[in-house]
Amino acid sequence: MKSICIKTNNRHSIEYLLEELNNFDLENIYFSCKKFKFYRNIIVHFTGENEELFLYELSKILACLVLDLYEENIINKIVSSEYFYFDNSERNQITQNTFNDLFDEEEATYPRNQCFSLLCNDFFEYLCSSHSIVLMGFITFRIKNYIEILCEQIDKSVNKYLIEREYSEFVSLLKMYINTEPSTCDIVHLIYSNSKSILLDKDKNLIKSNENMFNAKFLSDISFSSSDYALNTLLTLLPKKIYIHLIDNHIDDFINTLKLIFEDRFIYCTDCDICRIYKKASKIY
Repeated sequence: MKSICIKTNNRHSIEYLLEELNNFDLENIYFSCKKFKFYRNIIVHFTGENEELFLYELSKILACLVLDLYEENIINKIVSSEYFYFDNSERNQITQNTFNDLFDEEEATYPRNQCFSLLCNDFFEYLCSSHSIVLMGFITFRIKNYIEILCEQIDKSVNKYLIEREYSEFVSLLKMYINTEPSTCDIVHLIYSNSKSILLDKDKNLIKSNENMFNAKFLSDISFSSSDYALNTLLTLLPKKIYIHLIDNHIDDFINTLKLIFEDRFIYCTDCDICRIYKKASKIY
């Protein structure tokens, strides 16, 4: 017979484990929960022959417990310790972004099944040579590989947060600028397709983009590819209205940024004389 004692005083952990053990898909399992001097002990007995399978299945339960109940708190502690120079709201945002990105396959540093496997292996190796486990102590000191994954994901979230903060400051600065400077023209048409920009004045004459990037005082380190020149020209002209003609009907980051900067001056258009002319031209070429 193989017996394992899981020690914890966390009510949620006890309820979680008892429910999982009650649904344990393995025969010859018996368990009880008793209060001792320092901990509540969940004692699990296995009277079958395949002890390795029993320990592996129990390790899976414990790994899921960490992911379901402790992960967000672990992330919060790492952020508070390693990134103390951010204020509370910033740390909370980084923690939440990290936790959310762990469930996003495109954003996660490692897939969830890899996190689960690391935890499961750590529990399994420990239980193979021990009859008892202090749950909080194990989570604090014996899941270093999993913690390293969380730290990498947190670093990624911090970098992402800093970029987003710089972007927000950049947009706010430009909004402040255009709201304090006078407009030099009434209308500008921006024809936009495949990340390429063409500017027309109110009479539909071509506006030559300001390509002197050394005088582009309003551009930050954020790159908008070939549309940098168009943005600089718009910030120089400061038109009262900007008509955006989306030839391919696609709204990308550059268009969204223009909308944030120019707000009420910004007007979408997808079907006018200008749109039809450039859509026809795009099909020819």
